[in-house]
Amino acid sequence: MTTTLAPTPLAPSTHKYADVIHRLESGGSMLPDTPENLMQIIGIYKAYAVPMDFYWRDLLYIAEQVFLEPLPFFKYFLPQEYLDLPNHYAGDTADLRIWRGPATAHPELLEFMEKGKTRKMSKLFHHLWHDRINMEFAEACMQAMLWHGRDMGWGLFDAYLDSEEYKANADRAIKAYFKNNPAMLALYKLFPEMFLEQVRQLSYYSNLGLFWEVMAPVFFEMSDIYDEGGFKGVPDAMNFLVNGIFAIAGRPIYHRVNIRGEWFEIIPKSKGFTWLYEAALPYVEAVFYRTSPFRGTKSYNAQAKQVPDEQKDFHYGILYADVFPVGTAGIPPTLLMDDMYHFLPDYLIKYYQQHCRSEDDMLIQLGITFQRSMYNVTSAVIQALRTALLYPLDDPNPRHRAKNRQFFEGQMDRFLRPEARLGDIQSRDYR
Repeated sequence: MTTTLAPTPLAPSTHKYADVIHRLESGGSMLPDTPENLMQIIGIYKAYAVPMDFYWRDLLYIAEQVFLEPLPFFKYFLPQEYLDLPNHYAGDTADLRIWRGPATAHPELLEFMEKGKTRKMSKLFHHLWHDRINMEFAEACMQAMLWHGRDMGWGLFDAYLDSEEYKANADRAIKAYFKNNPAMLALYKLFPEMFLEQVRQLSYYSNLGLFWEVMAPVFFEMSDIYDEGGFKGVPDAMNFLVNGIFAIAGRPIYHRVNIRGEWFEIIPKSKGFTWLYEAALPYVEAVFYRTSPFRGTKSYNAQAKQVPDEQKDFHYGILYADVFPVGTAGIPPTLLMDDMYHFLPDYLIKYYQQHCRSEDDMLIQLGITFQRSMYNVTSAVIQALRTALLYPLDDPNPRHRAKNRQFFEGQMDRFLRPEARLGDIQSRDYR
């Protein structure tokens, strides 16, 4: 006969967010496990996935086809080739089928692109009327990744952009692109760093496009599973994301450009850059946590001291955002809210109708729902990092569980700032 000893429990955490830490140690999410929270986050994942299906396609189109077009007036006018571009994680030809739906552009996206919220008209009029998907939000996320890339501590992608190999690859592509344009070649000779920095930015377009190509089918599949009754709680939704992170972690991150029918490799797949370390983790750090102060909400004047001196101290991502002033015209998260508004599932619309002050308040409410949902995504990232770097949650060794505790407390330290919304999302009354 053998005797199994129960692991010695750790003393309760004394951290400000001890309850959240204990929940994480039990395999839960930072977001409380309630049916209302589950309904909100899955509904907003669906509403996010449809415009995201446009974002990733257009990001790749800009990186691969528009490239260094001096006046890219039509870079948001996605050609049929990219609407039909098969997603590598959906459809019958998928490398790894995450979503059971089609690999081409989502039907709801195609319908919105044709009719918008006004009526059927040409692409140009939809664009001028601003009755379209707001790619400016996607570009703001890309710019945050580019700007914060130097000191985030993840991966080798950003360092490679300064390498001689990268510069040589970019040089070949630039010269091929402007082969028949002596004026631009002369400018390139005079200002090589200006052109090279544009190519670096385009490499981040490709990086983010390849990241979101994965996330769109993940969110579509989560929506379908929820509709089928497959998720029993918030931890189920979080664990689906954790499993997805590990399933797709090694997806290649690269950048290539098509110049008059010939492909030029700027960041070859052979460099071995992967989805988790070169795209997913930098995205979470740059966009969820850091970003930058939105114009009109903070003073950039150094004497005002409203913006931190160090980039690592930036705290303007969705995990910290005050959604009410953010809900202002021209601020990137507001553009995303407007995009998601068109694709809300019926059950989420009914929920907002019960809790909104008016229809105009719905953008703010779905912004707060989005904030809740991104805390759940961040929880999945935290749990995935703990799985990869530390110990199982049920490890019988108390020293191992103490290391896990130390890791969770370190993660929660990032939410001790007064701007953090971790405390707010613990209450259902945060609306």
